[in-house]
Amino acid sequence: MEHLERCAWFLRGTLVRAAVRRYLPWALATSMLAGSLLKELSPLPESYLSNKRNILNVYFVKVAWAWTFCLLLPFIALTNYHLTGKAGLVLRRLSTLLVGTAIWYGCTAIFSNIEHYTGSCYQSPALEGIRKEHQSKQQCHREGGFWHGFDISGHSFLLTFCALMIVEEMAVLHEVKTDRSHCLHTAITTLVVALGSLTFIWVWMFLCTAVYFHNLSHKVFGTLFGLLGWYGTYGFWYLKSFSPGLPPQSSSLNLKQDSYKK
Repeated sequence: MEHLERCAWFLRGTLVRAAVRRYLPWALATSMLAGSLLKELSPLPESYLSNKRNILNVYFVKVAWAWTFCLLLPFIALTNYHLTGKAGLVLRRLSTLLVGTAIWYGCTAIFSNIEHYTGSCYQSPALEGIRKEHQSKQQCHREGGFWHGFDISGHSFLLTFCALMIVEEMAVLHEVKTDRSHCLHTAITTLVVALGSLTFIWVWMFLCTAVYFHNLSHKVFGTLFGLLGWYGTYGFWYLKSFSPGLPPQSSSLNLKQDSYKK
């Protein structure tokens, strides 16, 4: 338990700061551009992380929203109920996960449709010999073809959105004080370590996507969608009364408004 406490203390000190919430979006956008330029101008040699079958990609990134949803659900419920004691407010705050699910589903559907309507089926990865008889990506792949369209980076979108959402929700830890001997303390500490570790994985895999996969325009649009999803909710809608609201904090609305004005 002592090691868990130390890890939670480090993660709280690293991720819960207002400066992290303010500058992480800029850091992600800058690293995406820098990594993409590195990929174009001086590609890194292939490594384990450049293989799409690497364990982090297969078991974490491919189901990034499921991991984020399943860990934020108990975290939001426990911390918000501990601070407010109001079940109705907790349910309202949990609706942020429904909003996030809608954003994830809607954006991935948009990306899929864009790739479909801008794509064609080819006989080889070199885009030779177009196969006009195959009008969908699924049919093309089923017949051994190679589909090429404008493939907006779903990884750039989802990893950006998930990392920023976790950091926003962890801001509630400024207010959470629990008795170390209480089981609630153990539960919240465990969730802090899990969510903090997950955030570092999302940021690391975002950087790997920038330097190894997709072209610049695909990653620009993917990252932009992620930033818009985050800012449209936590930076705009959740400041309004008719919304799931922000995590409960002292003067949270004023602090939030001030941070986005800077």
